[in-house]
Amino acid sequence: MRENFLHYIWKYKKIDLRRLFTTNKELVRIVSVGEHNHNSGPDFFNAQLYIDEQLWAGNVEIHLKSSDWYLHHHEQDKNYDNVILHVVWQHDSEVFRKDNTSIPTLELQNNINKKALQNYQKLFSKQQKWINCENDIKGVHDFIINNWLERLYFERLERKYLEVEDLLKASKNNWEAVLFKMLAKNFGLKVNSDAFLSIANSFDFKILQKIQPKLLSLEALFFGQAELLQANVEDAYYKKLQREYLYLKQKFSLTNSSVVPLQFFRLRPTNFPTIRLSQLAILYHQQSNLFSKIIKVKTVDELYVIFNVAASAYWETHYTFNKASKYSKKQITKSFVDLLIINTIMPLQFSYIKHQGKPIEDFSWALIQQIASEKNNIVAKYNQLGLVSKTALNSQALLQLKTEYCNKNKCLQCAIGNTLLNS
Repeated sequence: MRENFLHYIWKYKKIDLRRLFTTNKELVRIVSVGEHNHNSGPDFFNAQLYIDEQLWAGNVEIHLKSSDWYLHHHEQDKNYDNVILHVVWQHDSEVFRKDNTSIPTLELQNNINKKALQNYQKLFSKQQKWINCENDIKGVHDFIINNWLERLYFERLERKYLEVEDLLKASKNNWEAVLFKMLAKNFGLKVNSDAFLSIANSFDFKILQKIQPKLLSLEALFFGQAELLQANVEDAYYKKLQREYLYLKQKFSLTNSSVVPLQFFRLRPTNFPTIRLSQLAILYHQQSNLFSKIIKVKTVDELYVIFNVAASAYWETHYTFNKASKYSKKQITKSFVDLLIINTIMPLQFSYIKHQGKPIEDFSWALIQQIASEKNNIVAKYNQLGLVSKTALNSQALLQLKTEYCNKNKCLQCAIGNTLLNS
């Protein structure tokens, strides 16, 4: 038995309301269960109920056992002075407030909806499963699932909004700088995301804007701050980058002591940080005022045009500075742009609308619904269970579902779990 299940039972009145009595045989009639509190303090605020003929207004605290009141030291906490009812699974101790007045106790174990209890026990069985509801999820109506996935996608955007707000504060409300840092992080992909973000954070964005017309300067800035220009390499282009970076370092008093080391190991050559840094430099060399363009975009084709860039000419025959390779144009692929849309463009557009105080209805779903579902182990497993992911909105929502609900056993806060409990 879990305490959050008792929260569910109380919140949705999964009890026989006709025969509720306290442990002292007082009749209980619920007017309002109160507001569910997910923070510190009593579990439900502002409940209203009759105990015998007396109407009470106050808070409700829920525990597995009555004695948990003392285990959690509520008798010493003034925040619990206004508890009017103690709801428990098992009554094993009389409970008193700080002033020694007795708190009425409602025991649930013999008064619970039996079907709800059976569904709960089935959902949280000890059988080893990937997710708790994997044997029953196919029976949940598509309408419920689709609406829940939309809600989960918004939850994911809300979380990313907080990250954008932090970047915006650090950038002194410069949205162009925020976009650059977000793009840099995602150009690094999963392996080098922290390293690329640390590079972007290692210099003022105004420096990038000043040197933007000169590609050599941009590449020198990125490679130099990434500590890729410290070796003694006999290569003409490498030497030019070294000289340019030394000039920039002195002119702008650059430091890079906080930059995270780059990783090359187990990466495909096309994803080497050298290639991605060059592509990022080319992008900013070709595109000025990038944020003002991206924030207005409505179709993926527009973004494919904006991000239609390749690494500079040197990288057509190199993946690293010290070794030549077969000719290959290092073009940004559409699949890579799709990742940028998912992880940068959509969160940025959402955050910009929210930051301006505009209604969320102004946020467009168009971009994310134009992109095919991501392919990963989590999405593949949900597909096997019957939750077929067709768009990137679906796959992002499924990632949110797995990491924030299924992995944390938050079935009682999940629309799918609630549906199965009520079936």
